[in-house]
Amino acid sequence: MSPVPTGRLFGTDLVLTRTFRAPAEDVWASLTEPARTARWFGPWEGEAAPGRSIKVRLEFEDGKPWMDMRVEACEPPRRLALSAVDEAGSWRTELQLSDVDGGTELRFTHHLDTTEGLGDVGPGWEFYLDQLVAARNDAPPVAFDDYYPALKGYYDGLR
Repeated sequence: MSPVPTGRLFGTDLVLTRTFRAPAEDVWASLTEPARTARWFGPWEGEAAPGRSIKVRLEFEDGKPWMDMRVEACEPPRRLALSAVDEAGSWRTELQLSDVDGGTELRFTHHLDTTEGLGDVGPGWEFYLDQLVAARNDAPPVAFDDYYPALKGYYDGLR
């Protein structure tokens, strides 16, 4: 597979989109229900609510580590904002759903502190969003090796 990069940079916000032929409520369930997130990102546990923290297992990362994430905003079925801190730095992400042409568009935004390392971050989000598409279509998982380093140059070029 040769993935096509979709990310755009607006200041220090990296934005990627995907469109689904499904209502927002169904796409929302793929983004928020632990059994469904396990298929494309990883399962999570805890009491998810704004201001609370959950634990997410990064199912497709080496060692499948658990990560603490804070729910910054949760407005079903339209907006979910999450933050986390790990050895790579802070992560502030936002997922917004909107109705388009009888389906739903997912606008994924990673609010970056800096664009340094964008060539490493962008391909990862492309991978995860295509994992979401594959999971929703009951298709085989995508392979990270198809995304990185193949898309690194594109994302480095956005800087």
